[in-house]
Amino acid sequence: MFGRVALGIRGNMAKQLDYHTIREIFTRFHAAEPEPKGELEHVNVYTLVVAVALSAQATDAGVNKATRGLFAVADTPEKMLALGLEGVTEHIKTIGLFRQKAKNVIKLSQILVDEYDGEVPNSRAALQSLPGVGRKTANVVLNMWWGMPAQAVDTHIFRFGNRSGVCPGKDVIAVERAIEDNIPADFQRHAHHWMILHGRYICVARKPKCNACLIRDLCEFEDKTP
Repeated sequence: MFGRVALGIRGNMAKQLDYHTIREIFTRFHAAEPEPKGELEHVNVYTLVVAVALSAQATDAGVNKATRGLFAVADTPEKMLALGLEGVTEHIKTIGLFRQKAKNVIKLSQILVDEYDGEVPNSRAALQSLPGVGRKTANVVLNMWWGMPAQAVDTHIFRFGNRSGVCPGKDVIAVERAIEDNIPADFQRHAHHWMILHGRYICVARKPKCNACLIRDLCEFEDKTP
């Protein structure tokens, strides 16, 4: 699903770290940021679903810029339907794949009104049945809104997991399973946020900032930068 070059992964996957090392890694993450937050702006669970769905192949900053105006006028499925396809499209036209995403927003809003009385369901299967909502989006919503230990694996987590040895895997599902199996239960709630933020700002794809990494001594990545 993700190219190794794009992810900045060279050679083989790191070996799986042991329980005590993983616990120490997340103890440090917790000490540095006890309550990590996602960076997508939203005002309720509905706008969270829309924001995460719009973030596919787009940056959080770009999505936030587009949705501030959108959510100011449409923060419920009913209001989004009233705004209409053209209105949604106009608001999100700076986001990649905006035409298809606008269609998905309208379709999922209609389904929420018709089948769920305008409420967002809190099961992964129900969420994934909505247009434009995949497993990652569903897991983000379950984790951020309902506090479930669901793990949303994106490119940052996939890269970090394979480099560090925290949760190595050949595909997204394998990495998700490794997180669930190997990260201590008391860190599961915030695990994906810690890893996303670490991958986004420290363990970056091309030149990881290993000199600024608080788990450098525990990480299995062989090609650490000086």
